[in-house]
Amino acid sequence: MLANLFKIAMFSTCVAVLLTHSSAQAENRFITVASTTSTESSGLFAWLLPKFTAWSKNEMQAKIDVRVVAVGTGAAIRHARKGDADVLLVHHLPSEKKFVADGFGVRRYPLMWNDFVLVGPVADPAAVSGMKDITKALAAIHSKKSLFVSRGDDSGTHKKEMQLWKAAKLEPQKQSGSWYREIGAGMGAALNMAAAQNAYVISDRGTWLRYQNSKGLKILSAGDARMVNPYGVILVNKKRHAHTKSALGQTFIDWLLSNDGQVAIGDYRIGGKVLFHPGVPPGS
Repeated sequence: MLANLFKIAMFSTCVAVLLTHSSAQAENRFITVASTTSTESSGLFAWLLPKFTAWSKNEMQAKIDVRVVAVGTGAAIRHARKGDADVLLVHHLPSEKKFVADGFGVRRYPLMWNDFVLVGPVADPAAVSGMKDITKALAAIHSKKSLFVSRGDDSGTHKKEMQLWKAAKLEPQKQSGSWYREIGAGMGAALNMAAAQNAYVISDRGTWLRYQNSKGLKILSAGDARMVNPYGVILVNKKRHAHTKSALGQTFIDWLLSNDGQVAIGDYRIGGKVLFHPGVPPGS
């Protein structure tokens, strides 16, 4: 009798352990993606992630959830360097290459691209409308001391803006707080402030299309080759951070790069307009 009770107790314990283990595994089937405000604010993740989750449930018989930390590119890279993410998806090629070269990322995969645009007030006080050369447009804004909103947040967009001012041989930061206003915020906030203050701002096209209801603003300069905006996706290196979920993270990356993922990226549109083009920018 005691032997039977002991067997029953042992069986119950084993079942409880297995159930607890299965539950823990189920709860653990998510990954964290450190990404930019542009991928979040544009609505791209809201479009893509349900498709990936459904695919993982159907194809792998195990749903994988994706939790996105949407911050500027600089902050996203810092999160990933600390091991606070499994996957990095950002848009500043030099920083991405350094992340991999420093051993924090396994490999950078070209994922998609769009472009940056110079948005400004319809009245266009700096008279930059139609200028394709972005450095000439910025020089005109600088000369007129027209209001300009800078994200000032170390994001990929902010890094691009700084690169363009440098190409124009100008340093507007020295006049920060006057006509040049650094806000330390995301793209949506920058567009809203530009609309409220009739100011110029550099935006990624995806977020602009999502926020194009900003009254009084329009695209004034676009098409300069220097305004191309490539995005890359990188698996955080498990050799640096053993706790990262490299298998699940690579599964997500593989799906993004697959035909299904690339088609899904290209199919995301607002008003019939493509926000992100899959693959590598032409001429790269």
